[in-house]
Amino acid sequence: MDDWQQGLTLDLTITDLTSSGDGLGRHQDRVVFVPNTVPGDRVQVRLVQAKPSFGRAQLRQVLSPSPDRVRPACIVADKCGGCQWQAISYPAQLAAKQQQVIDALGRIGQIDQPPVAAILPAEATLGYRNKATYPLGRSPEGQVRAGYFRQGSHRLVNLNRCPVQDSRLDPLLAEVKQDIQERGWSIYNEDRHQGRLRHLALRVGRRTGEQLLTLVSTAPNLKDIELQAQVWQERYPQLVGVCVNLNPAKTNAIFGSETLVIEGRPYLEELFADLRFRIHATSFFQVNTEQAETLLGVILGELALTGGETIVDAYCGVGALTLPLAQGAKRVLGLELQAEAVEQALANAGLNHIDNVAFQAGEVGALLPQVSDQLSDGVDIVVLDPPRKGCDRPVLDALLALHPARIVYMSCDPATLARDLKILITEGGYHLTRVQPADFFPQTPHVECVAFLVA
Repeated sequence: MDDWQQGLTLDLTITDLTSSGDGLGRHQDRVVFVPNTVPGDRVQVRLVQAKPSFGRAQLRQVLSPSPDRVRPACIVADKCGGCQWQAISYPAQLAAKQQQVIDALGRIGQIDQPPVAAILPAEATLGYRNKATYPLGRSPEGQVRAGYFRQGSHRLVNLNRCPVQDSRLDPLLAEVKQDIQERGWSIYNEDRHQGRLRHLALRVGRRTGEQLLTLVSTAPNLKDIELQAQVWQERYPQLVGVCVNLNPAKTNAIFGSETLVIEGRPYLEELFADLRFRIHATSFFQVNTEQAETLLGVILGELALTGGETIVDAYCGVGALTLPLAQGAKRVLGLELQAEAVEQALANAGLNHIDNVAFQAGEVGALLPQVSDQLSDGVDIVVLDPPRKGCDRPVLDALLALHPARIVYMSCDPATLARDLKILITEGGYHLTRVQPADFFPQTPHVECVAFLVA
């Protein structure tokens, strides 16, 4: 094995997929990770990293394709870093995601025989995304580009359409780039921290068809932006608002804290769970509306609310879970870090004439310990929907102290879910009754889950 070094060419059989989306093969006693491969592929690869116990390799040739290898729907699927699994059949994607959840709960959560239900497949495996945020750049010839970064790099892959986004957004993606070019607006260069436009953000209401266009810029004064916004609204009848979000910071964060409305309104309206929601340019809202609704149905079915429950919805955002829960409960308190999201949640509650809800802005770990003082009749259920990193330890400590009879934990990362469930089970004495995976993100390795615990 003295030849184990960068540049080595190997023939491998891909046997598995990692949670990051790469194919996994073995050479002698070493694991080799290979992007853009499918379990069952026999491939020729070139080592680009050679560590003592593992290697990373680049696909050179598929010697014998897997029965689960399919033709990607996107012509740049092998270059774009947006979707890694377009070459994998949908049943194989679902099986890999199901196993990803089981493995994380067993390995990280140390849960023996975790009660994982069969994954809920997506009805639409393409065209499902209600939001897309594209970095902007320029070609060597000076043409404006918009797309996603090539896998593992900051080289932009230019797109005129994207098969996983709602097809109603494709004309905007293709044509707005040309408008930016003709206006002569400068494009941000992250290395030199020069230029204006950083991202093009598009949203669509899946049920209403309303569209929102937002440019992310380092500064507000784009020449003739008002005139261009009027042109866009005339050209796209479903476009209800044009905004400029200001992000002057040297940061990887897409949005800044201030959004200017140039034309129309700062939000689109969407129907979700038979309720009407106003969703702003920077609001968090699940990108797969239909699957989010399906999983909400699972939550409501599992909880079987009687109308007498007091619920805390932590990380509540604009109230997408809070308001449907409130329809079946006595009272719901939503907790959310972003004050702007809390304002929107209150507006959404008013829009739907739901008055048995309250919202508070602040760190969930700081607000949760105060809940028992505010809710004199106690808390029956806590619903958690944290960001990908999971719950910080102060949140879990506050939850253990509050000790509600039931916990519902929604997660987009099985690894952090498993870590947090282990604490709730071993330190809080909770019993895990069911974990329901759902495929919110076809063509990618990401998987959504909801876990149900009882005291």
